[in-house]
Amino acid sequence: MAVERGRECETATVRQFRPEDADAVMALAAQAPEAANWSKESYLKFGCEPGSLALVLEADGQIAGFLLGRLASDQAELLNLAVIATQRRQGAGTILLGKAIQEWRPRGAKSVYLEVRESNTGAIAFYERHGFTKMGLRKGYYRAPDESALTMVKKLTASMG
Repeated sequence: MAVERGRECETATVRQFRPEDADAVMALAAQAPEAANWSKESYLKFGCEPGSLALVLEADGQIAGFLLGRLASDQAELLNLAVIATQRRQGAGTILLGKAIQEWRPRGAKSVYLEVRESNTGAIAFYERHGFTKMGLRKGYYRAPDESALTMVKKLTASMG
């Protein structure tokens, strides 16, 4: 996998989250105000839950992004996705999302759901570019600051990524 950075292209690796990644993931989430901030204990416990998917993207020996999701029956839910500022708009989020869908599809996922802050227009545009459609609004879903969540879904078929 490669992530473009200007005219250069660096190799990035997506792998499963490991306990020793928790501090780096927490630091990355703190730099991304749109991302949900979980406790260290929550990150560590999440990877052990049935149906959980916790991925990190490593570039230049550092964690440059992460994705957390889960699968319940035939529905996947994207819970958290964040990429460090220097890797945004360089393909890192696309790589993580693509890898998650690659993991969920053979496990029987027929759709992927998510919530995103209504004001997070960059993320909404990102998800729309990747085939997600708006389906509803959850008023008062987020705190600090209080805000509604836009719900989105992507239907998975054999030919779509």
